[in-house]
Amino acid sequence: MPYFKQPKHLQSLMLLQWPLSYLAMFWILQPFFIYLLFTSLWPLPVLYFVWFFLDWKTPEQGGRRSAWVRNWCAWTHIKDYFPITIQKTKDLSPEHNYLMGVHPHGLLTFGAFCNFCTEATGFSKIFPGITPHLATLSWFFKIPFVREYLMAKGVCSVSQPAIDYLLSHGTGNLVGIVVGGVGEALQSVPNTTTLILRKRKGFVRTALQHGAHLVPTFTFGETEVYDQVLFHKDSWMHKFQSCFRSIFGFYFCVFYGRGFCQGSTGLLPYSLPIVTVVGEPLPLPKIEKPSQEMVEKYHTLYMDALCKLFDQHKTQYGCSENQKLLFL
Repeated sequence: MPYFKQPKHLQSLMLLQWPLSYLAMFWILQPFFIYLLFTSLWPLPVLYFVWFFLDWKTPEQGGRRSAWVRNWCAWTHIKDYFPITIQKTKDLSPEHNYLMGVHPHGLLTFGAFCNFCTEATGFSKIFPGITPHLATLSWFFKIPFVREYLMAKGVCSVSQPAIDYLLSHGTGNLVGIVVGGVGEALQSVPNTTTLILRKRKGFVRTALQHGAHLVPTFTFGETEVYDQVLFHKDSWMHKFQSCFRSIFGFYFCVFYGRGFCQGSTGLLPYSLPIVTVVGEPLPLPKIEKPSQEMVEKYHTLYMDALCKLFDQHKTQYGCSENQKLLFL
């Protein structure tokens, strides 16, 4: 049986299995540092944990990004494997701040990770003067070492204080929020375009409070790289998934892709193109206390802009002419 055609990318792909990679790092590094407490190297973990608590608020105050980490060659291998690309439809002026809706979540958010957390697809050259931040679950920043890895790539907490800080300190900041959240992961199956958005309006209220422009994006191919086993809502497995989410903050999804050999099944994603299309920014007024009617107005305008963006590019990236976005 022939071997997988791109073996040089396999090691890099393992780095991309987030949030699974975060959990792996947690289980490996945390016990190791506890072990060091009982050795002659005990000052190392003690010093780190002292600094960890002194540095507790940094993830909510802009983080600590590293150009070196964002330019690791591993990210280029990941980008080439699918491949992953980003398409600009309009320029983003460095004179404004932006709140970007990332759709869809998919299972492991490959497109958003590669395009906004690394320089593999050339974000800084495509959008000069713009500093991207992708928001993720807040509790990841409470895990030693994982928080350093995330901040180095420009990832920020999805908490309100963290987003408020970025949108109120300077200009040229772009904060990406996967609006559908982890709940959208269960909607991630091939040939579907279902988004959890209709009742998600908090990001619009935040954008209004800061006068940040809303930027719709859609990543074509994100839901195609894995197959997922879906369970009936009355099944014990679905109840287990809900319980798992209540504890850890994300769903325990049962998914599969390809294996290391041609024709085999495994946990590697299918090597299918992923394209993130960044839409035209929607200007918003700055209103300290926006009314519900104002939030509804711009939420509707945002959904319309997202639909327009999808319809303009769907046939170019593998969707049928009659395929529509479905909002839940």
